[in-house]
Amino acid sequence: MIATGDKPRALILFAHGARDAAWAEPFERLLAKVRSHAPDHEVRLAFLEIMQPDLAATTAELVGLGATAIRIVPIFFGQGGHLKKDVPARADALRARYPGVEIDVAPPAGEDEDILRAMASYCIRNLT
Repeated sequence: MIATGDKPRALILFAHGARDAAWAEPFERLLAKVRSHAPDHEVRLAFLEIMQPDLAATTAELVGLGATAIRIVPIFFGQGGHLKKDVPARADALRARYPGVEIDVAPPAGEDEDILRAMASYCIRNLT
């Protein structure tokens, strides 16, 4: 089900990917938490490389469900080469493939002040 409103919006949590399947477990927990707080929205997890589903397949699925606005949320700590080059190129390719769908990319999670505060709090708790 795509949420009702001005635009059927969907969310893609976008992580790097790894060879070890256990690496995805925290991201799957994050996905479950986001879904529990946004039950009227389609929320998916996609990976940049190695793991599946990838961004293209996930976007195709959401468009097939009727999404007309998709926000990609990079669950990366900072702006590396992937976020400076690969992600914009992939987003541009998706926009070209789905011209009727608004596709935008949020800043990486690790650049959000709330995320940094939470991580600092965690680090400080480990001082004792």
